[in-house]
Amino acid sequence: MRKKLAIAGTAVVAVVLLSGFAFRGGHRWGRDPERIRQMVSWKLNDKLDDLDATDAQRQAINAVKDRLFDEGAKLAEEQHAVRSEVVTQLESATPDAQRLHALVDERIEAMRAFAHKATDAALEVHGTLTPEQRKALATEFRERTGVK
Repeated sequence: MRKKLAIAGTAVVAVVLLSGFAFRGGHRWGRDPERIRQMVSWKLNDKLDDLDATDAQRQAINAVKDRLFDEGAKLAEEQHAVRSEVVTQLESATPDAQRLHALVDERIEAMRAFAHKATDAALEVHGTLTPEQRKALATEFRERTGVK
């Protein structure tokens, strides 16, 4: 059991400290927040087209997207600063273990808070859509993910 917890803990630390949020450089648009915003907006508006969303729905849902994106961008900026501090600590002859553990805890809490905001945003969007639109999204999700 301890071994499984240690492996899970190591995985969490690796993801939190090394991966960042959405601004990693693996994609052509990966380092430019405005390009990411454009891509997210394009995909969202394409989906809203598929759902025949009204102008009011589009406005409300895009406002949720903008708010959540801004919070995610802030989280990514904070993550970049933390990675710099981690590297500095690990370059030191005597890294501050207490500080490194505190950084892990801070990042986990920041990501937890963001995940709750994302959940609230999903619930807000859910309330904006009609039952038919929600059913269409659920059906598509089930087909794409294999969820029964």
